[in-house]
Amino acid sequence: MKVLYIIYQYLIAFPLFVLMTLFCAISTIICQHWRNSWWLHGIQAFWSKSFFYLLFLPVRVTGLENIDSHTSYVFVANHQSIADVFLIYGWLPVIFKWLMKAEIRKIPFVGTACKAAGHIFVKRGNTAAAVQSMREAEQVLHDGVCTVIFPEGTRSADGQVGRFKRGALQIALDLKLPIVPISLSGCYEVMNKREFYAHHHPVHMHVGKPIDISTLAEEDVQQAIEDLRQAVINGLDK
Repeated sequence: MKVLYIIYQYLIAFPLFVLMTLFCAISTIICQHWRNSWWLHGIQAFWSKSFFYLLFLPVRVTGLENIDSHTSYVFVANHQSIADVFLIYGWLPVIFKWLMKAEIRKIPFVGTACKAAGHIFVKRGNTAAAVQSMREAEQVLHDGVCTVIFPEGTRSADGQVGRFKRGALQIALDLKLPIVPISLSGCYEVMNKREFYAHHHPVHMHVGKPIDISTLAEEDVQQAIEDLRQAVINGLDK
């Protein structure tokens, strides 16, 4: 069955997903003037959900009652797999912009579509570029528009939650926005960073309660980062 599942992926699921990716990218580029509209977000969400539908992967989502679609948040999630992106994009019911690596801009169609959608690119190791990214974030994160960040910076090599970088917390502090932990389980088992095909495995996204850090003192930032990481870990399937 595993061999047949892999053959199905390469002959049917992945080619169909590539076609849907092109459709979603072109739609986003053409309709970039309405980048914050719910109907365009619906197209993008359906594209993301199709990854799981085409691969027959069970999805469970909990904790959505913790958030208000009219409030801007900084969401932070653990990063296990490329499947994380599709899970969040498909099932997080808010308009949001990814804070993503600048290298993604170079991917044909996808990079152009991400720019058209208003996602924020960050050039790592470049202070001036980081400041510019912050300015872009300030311009878009209001009236219910949110951002999603993977504070580990890259996909986990072993499925464990790595060290969180300061960036996500700093954005929330600077913009005075609540920060929300998202715990993703099962995505590493579906497709880790060393594999190029999916395994059939259920996935779970748990959205935690918003954390108000507006009064956080500078000397407490490092502990707050560790507390945020622990909140993500606590929401994982055991």
